[in-house]
Amino acid sequence: MTVDRPPVDRKARLKAVPPSPELRPVAERIQDFQPALVDLTPEAAKAIAAVCIHCPDPAPCQKACPAGNDISEALWLIEDGDFLGAAEVYRRTSTLPEVCGRVCPHEDLCQGACVRNKRGLPVYTGQLEAFVSDYARVHNGRTLPVGEDTGKKVAIVGAGPSGLSCAARLRQTGHQVVVFDKNPAPGGLLRYGIPDFKLPVEVVQDQVQDLLDVGVTLELATEIGKSPSIDDLFERGFDAVYLGLGTWKDTRLNAPGADLPGVVQASEFLYQAKADLPSLASGVGELEGLGRRLVVVGGGDTASDCMRTALRLGVEEVTCVYRRTEQEMPGSPHDRQLAQEEGAQFKYLIQPVRFIAGPDGRVAEVECLECQLGEPDSSGRPRPLPIEGSEFTLPADTVILALGYWADDALTTHIPGLETERGGLIVADAETGATSRPGVFAGGDAVSGPDLVGTAMVAGHRAAAAIDEYLSQG
Repeated sequence: MTVDRPPVDRKARLKAVPPSPELRPVAERIQDFQPALVDLTPEAAKAIAAVCIHCPDPAPCQKACPAGNDISEALWLIEDGDFLGAAEVYRRTSTLPEVCGRVCPHEDLCQGACVRNKRGLPVYTGQLEAFVSDYARVHNGRTLPVGEDTGKKVAIVGAGPSGLSCAARLRQTGHQVVVFDKNPAPGGLLRYGIPDFKLPVEVVQDQVQDLLDVGVTLELATEIGKSPSIDDLFERGFDAVYLGLGTWKDTRLNAPGADLPGVVQASEFLYQAKADLPSLASGVGELEGLGRRLVVVGGGDTASDCMRTALRLGVEEVTCVYRRTEQEMPGSPHDRQLAQEEGAQFKYLIQPVRFIAGPDGRVAEVECLECQLGEPDSSGRPRPLPIEGSEFTLPADTVILALGYWADDALTTHIPGLETERGGLIVADAETGATSRPGVFAGGDAVSGPDLVGTAMVAGHRAAAAIDEYLSQG
């Protein structure tokens, strides 16, 4: 969006130093699950926005944003103190700005694309997005736009970021929406997979309440698939179905002892660690005693979340083992830095090969091999090659496997006429979300594989537009 603005002295702004995000002291923040970042003040928000040099449209930050947020325009308004106006700019392209402002890897997206990185510190765009969105909710409330009733009804399977975003856009076009989810509380990954110190549960609840306030219906603790099936939904009178199923199946490690007590999957650990246990995901029990020493296997954001969570639960020694170097780690460097500040240790070029039980039958040690890097594998990263004779053991009272996620093929393969790929991912049109089955659309991680909250949200937006067009032809 092009708006007439006064000339910008880009050289002067490049020399200016933006205020850095303020973190709570380590000794304080590891005692609870409150956000690690200190909330911005209006003055700090304006000061951060005032160093933006406002690149010509489309700015690199906007191009790097999955939603295409007009960040430059929002920052003009923030600099002027018009926080409500800035929030509306984000709302034009995003249905989850409070969430994306907190959990998107901004250093790889908008913030990473900021041209100020060439000369110093970037504009902290994510924190500004969260700030103005929170400000608008407090000072102006939040009412989703709703179109004139079309008489059409859409079922959304999955109350994660993709499903919630699709629901918001469908209500905007006047369709009735019912959201189904297998868990007892809505939010999907946002609710069950991201710790409160990164995304407070109240923020997720606000997004859900926005939908409830405009007539979206929730049917929770209901797993769509075998019974009730997709066919049952159409028989109930739904005119279209959107599958925002996410990827909930943990990647398993094929190693002796991986099924020992005390060796747990990351998703189960994070679910169990949520503060309000009555809302735990279906089939997940209460958290066992973790002991004094905990080992996390993996290198993504989930691994960092598990380490930081374990430290807050009182574990004394938390160690991450990763079979490549830090350079190849897929997770956020910022999250790793926070984990290290809070007491986590990282061991690189280490491959766990066996889990050894103690006298009580519970895991007590992790046998590992040292690795060296070889030629790139199919992922494009150097292949880790175990070094013969380099075996050693690490003591562990608990081991968490944070190796990534897959689609739940036990569900998708039971939907007649639905084309799937290896691992149960749904085959869907990249622009519309249309699947091989008429009237059934899909998007988010269930189609792309594990990806960003922002890309899942955008998939929900695109599918909503395609569903609206599909229903208008019926």
